Amino acid sequence: MIDIVLFEPEIPNNTGAIARTCACTGSRLHLIKPLGFDISDKAVKRAGLDYWHLVEVLVYENIDEYFEKNGDDDLWLLSTKAKYSYTEADLSSEHVTLMFGKETKGLPEWLREKYADRCLRLPMRQGARSLNLSNTAAILTYETLRQQNKLEGLYLETAGQN
Repeated sequence: MIDIVLFEPEIPNNTGAIARTCACTGSRLHLIKPLGFDISDKAVKRAGLDYWHLVEVLVYENIDEYFEKNGDDDLWLLSTKAKYSYTEADLSSEHVTLMFGKETKGLPEWLREKYADRCLRLPMRQGARSLNLSNTAAILTYETLRQQNKLEGLYLETAGQN
């Protein structure tokens, strides 16, 4: 199982794209408030998110509530400020949690310090700010599935569908 955690997401399109990744991979989506958008049934229908029903979405009032309910086993934090590349991480355990920060500020410094050995980045050329949040989440989700040897299972489920 892969859990994708978004800390105070601000841009609805990013969260929608990440939710689509979750729908396609069977990952769970955790949203930590405040959210920069509405996820009520009415708002989701208006946005045309026809895959939303395929995603298990869990919402938390704050980061403390998230950790209280989920702990931090197999937690990996993604940050442009991380020391380690995602290619160095062992994401093969049965349950992996990938945590992403808000689009404008990333994850809080205290989290990056507390989990410094669990912070990962995507390699990028010098001078580039960062990839889009939803692209980063998709890359890490599929890398995790690859390391867990679960990609072929997804392919077999969708083979032959147009």
